[in-house]
Amino acid sequence: MIQKAIEQVLANGDRAFVPYIMAGDGGLETLKATILRLQKIGVTAIEIGIPFTDPVADGPTIELAGQRALKNGTTLKSTLATLASFAEEVTIPLVAMTYLNPILACGAEKFAHDAKQAGIHGVIIPDMPLEERAIIYQALQQEQIALIQLISLTSPAERIKKLAAASEGFIYAVTVNGITGARSDFADELEKHFAKLKAASPIPVLAGFGISTPEHVKKFASFSDGVIVGSKIVDALANDDWETVEALVVASKQ
Repeated sequence: MIQKAIEQVLANGDRAFVPYIMAGDGGLETLKATILRLQKIGVTAIEIGIPFTDPVADGPTIELAGQRALKNGTTLKSTLATLASFAEEVTIPLVAMTYLNPILACGAEKFAHDAKQAGIHGVIIPDMPLEERAIIYQALQQEQIALIQLISLTSPAERIKKLAAASEGFIYAVTVNGITGARSDFADELEKHFAKLKAASPIPVLAGFGISTPEHVKKFASFSDGVIVGSKIVDALANDDWETVEALVVASKQ
């Protein structure tokens, strides 16, 4: 469903826009309203972060949001249960971004089953290397949930080939070296890097990490299939600043 949703957007001449939100930041009772409003303003899919005590890929903004969510008692189990309670109202794909430990604590089969009930169509596990994918892959396959791979700027050509072949739904192309967070500038070679990724990939290639302005969205939309915006969205939602959120979404449609 994720790949189809992105391809439909591309067929319309736009680029995919995927906001990242932190489950439980502001309380899980806000999750439904946030997701339905994002759906209404035209996002392609939504990436939902599950708070974790050791979030190795997260920059300061998302790490703080995760800490707030943990203080609210948010867990993988409670997030999936909350999502399941209104899954019938969600018409766009949801992607869960979670670390490996919570999945192992839940059990791969139970996690995949509960994720399916919650309307999850894809999973990103940033601390699970490709070589360990067997831990979860079969369980996700049974529930038709895509296992999305991250590809870094420093990945050599052979590694890119392997990751592109293994990824499902879309490729999450990391645009900076390091953790998430808003950036003011990016490497000069990004366009060439994305050309390599798109040549190697049979599925859409989305850009993520550091994208924080409408100008960034437009820039990356010119050489990728879409963007994932995290820290800026998390910050805007924490301040109930929907104007900023909508401006970012609109930039993907121009």
